Amino acid sequence: MYKAIDKQTPALEKYIDQLVKEGSFKTEEIDEMKTRVWNILEENYAKSKDYRATSKEWMTSSWPGFKSPAELATEILPPFPTGAAKETLKHIGETISSYPPGFKIHSNLARIMKARAKTIETDSNIDWATAEGLAFGTLLLEGKHVRLSGQDVERGTFSHRHAVLHDQETDRLHVPLKNVGHGQAAFSIHNSSLSEYGVLGFELGYSLVNPNSLVLWEAQFGDFANNAQCIIDQFVASGEKKWLQRTGLTMLLPHGYDGQGPEHSSARIERYLQMCDDNPNHFPSEEKLSRQHQDCNMQVVYCSTPANYFHALRRQIYRDFRKPLVAFNSKLLLRHPMARSSLEEMSGDTHFRRFIPETEEDKLTSAEKVKKHIFCTGQVYYALVKAREQNKIDDVAISRVEQLNPFPYDHIRDYADKFPNAEIVWCQEEPLNMGAWAHVEPRLRTSLRETQSHAGKEIRYAGREPSASVATGNKKVHLAEEYAFLSEALTGEVRKPSDVVGGVPVF
Repeated sequence: MYKAIDKQTPALEKYIDQLVKEGSFKTEEIDEMKTRVWNILEENYAKSKDYRATSKEWMTSSWPGFKSPAELATEILPPFPTGAAKETLKHIGETISSYPPGFKIHSNLARIMKARAKTIETDSNIDWATAEGLAFGTLLLEGKHVRLSGQDVERGTFSHRHAVLHDQETDRLHVPLKNVGHGQAAFSIHNSSLSEYGVLGFELGYSLVNPNSLVLWEAQFGDFANNAQCIIDQFVASGEKKWLQRTGLTMLLPHGYDGQGPEHSSARIERYLQMCDDNPNHFPSEEKLSRQHQDCNMQVVYCSTPANYFHALRRQIYRDFRKPLVAFNSKLLLRHPMARSSLEEMSGDTHFRRFIPETEEDKLTSAEKVKKHIFCTGQVYYALVKAREQNKIDDVAISRVEQLNPFPYDHIRDYADKFPNAEIVWCQEEPLNMGAWAHVEPRLRTSLRETQSHAGKEIRYAGREPSASVATGNKKVHLAEEYAFLSEALTGEVRKPSDVVGGVPVF
């Protein structure tokens, strides 16, 4: 084979002969071009011997005004409030719940828009999609470009977003967020094909160019990110460490156990947490606590309120640096009557809450008599609260870890001592070998080591048993598993319900 190749005329020579024969170039012109290129190569080779590269040359864009990785490693940057003016929120709320006169939308959608408008008017019961729209709208008015892509993102896979409206008679389109105010930034929302690897890769590249754009990609179901795992592993989780490529890319992953099939139940929280790079065995110093977000490779949140989701999105833009955000959004909480927020929680000096502790409003017994303090994240919180209420339990406190990475070590330390005699429990709806347990267990232990009353205590797990499959897919089995871990979390043992009232077990 090598002898046969040696006998071939090189492709360049063949091409030169063709160009000369057809009269496109003269031989002298080609020789001159060859000499010029060769001299460029020789000159730069000579320079390379004394050349010292700088980190800036690795960056896709220099991002003027933003802190470099080197500066982030030495400075402590202040956090900024992410609330917006209430008048602005009301204006945007009215805009995203209305449409032009004569525009004929579907009758079911008309009812949804009317209900959305009422929540804005009454400043209460604001749901997930409305809070998201308020976050997008405020950023647009503040001159920040917002871009969202993914399968069925215009409507929302679970028929909740409705960012693009269709006239039922003319098929004319109306995008409310393109009409929030004069001089607003561009709003781009696009349904994509089932090509997660390609689409997420494109959005990652888009996010590298302009830090003042909120760039989001949403998986139709959380597990759809499987097909983009290469992008996540090699570029989202490790791009800054490997190549100094900073990004504020936001990934929205639907998650939650609702008794449906395995592939649509979980966004594989455990995979993302496994790629987080802090040391779980060392409690951060005060300086390290103040710069956790600067030092982390990416943020992972599983919010339980629309307001916290609102702040998580706006926080992506209102910083002097950028970090990837993986946001798990519960499908159940999109319409859950308890998962509601007010404009008050999104206005003024409000901000994202990394940890939401049990409050006095929950009518517990005295703090000293609380027997169990349950920590959890996401939608399982509401199942626990409803079961606690249904069973008239007043000696169990329930607190929410809203941000799984960077982990809120300081909040766990500060609030665990509020219930000094309580057993510490972690409750999750995922199986033992999945979910957040492997990530939070050593970090909870490290945090409790700093407390007055819980140092050295064991942390009890309450959740599904280990499983090869994400979920059973059988509703009856699913509920039996749920009732089991709820009773174990609240009472300390697995109890079969004596009754089920409104979907809530009575032990």
